[in-house]
Amino acid sequence: MSHEPASKGVPSRFFQRRYGESGRRHAAPCALPGETLRLLSFNIQAGIGTRKFHQYVTHSWRHIVPHRNSLSNLDRIADVVRDYDIVALQEVDSGSLRSGFVNQLRHIAERAEFPWWHQQVNRNLGTLGQFSNGVLSRFAPHTIEDHRLPGPPGRGAVIARYGNPAQPLVIVGLHLALGERARNRQLDYVCDLVGKYEHVVIMGDLNMPIDRIRHSPLGQLGLQDVTEPLFTYPSWRPDRHIDHILASPSLSIERIEVLDCTLSDHRPVVMELRLPAVVRGIA
Repeated sequence: MSHEPASKGVPSRFFQRRYGESGRRHAAPCALPGETLRLLSFNIQAGIGTRKFHQYVTHSWRHIVPHRNSLSNLDRIADVVRDYDIVALQEVDSGSLRSGFVNQLRHIAERAEFPWWHQQVNRNLGTLGQFSNGVLSRFAPHTIEDHRLPGPPGRGAVIARYGNPAQPLVIVGLHLALGERARNRQLDYVCDLVGKYEHVVIMGDLNMPIDRIRHSPLGQLGLQDVTEPLFTYPSWRPDRHIDHILASPSLSIERIEVLDCTLSDHRPVVMELRLPAVVRGIA
């Protein structure tokens, strides 16, 4: 495989929410508590809530300044994600003018009572926008890394490892570029990072349908995919399957579906996995 050089992964830390306070700290390894795991991936469009194509123009001002429903929309998004164990979010604003200087990931984590959350800012436009990936988690990972993806600036991946350090569950949350050439470079890079692991989940807005994934660099990982498309975009009349959760064959998929949710221009995709015993414990 070949790809353009990108920055090395940056070891990072989760924020922990406990008793109404948040603090940045290292997460100690812990066993995954159950046999099943509920996952959700959602591009939340910074809470803007586009629901028709013409609103990309008529509501374009919402990309710069907050609108009256932005906070209540975040609350509704929190209600959607609260029933899941690990959540990957894309297009989260970490606190700029358009979000009313609210860190949207922290707000959702607190509203949905997630004890652990992690934010990766990929495009920092100061007060005009703080474009981020986010991870919410019910369990503490033993490592988490931020990776800047090759290609045009502003794309990144978060890699978290859970459970048994010798046989970890590796969760990758990411948001890929729009162009195919850039996406393939980014997927080459991701495959180099996770190819050695047996138990991998890749989740996020991949900006490509499942048939192109099969013929992309990601195809070499042998991840399970779906036989029928799960349309996620546009949320008001979905006809494109560009948001995905893909899992290694070692992870048994109990359920995968798209939620009927129009709080963003994308719909969330969810998956329930059954985990091997070797992944859940700590060696």
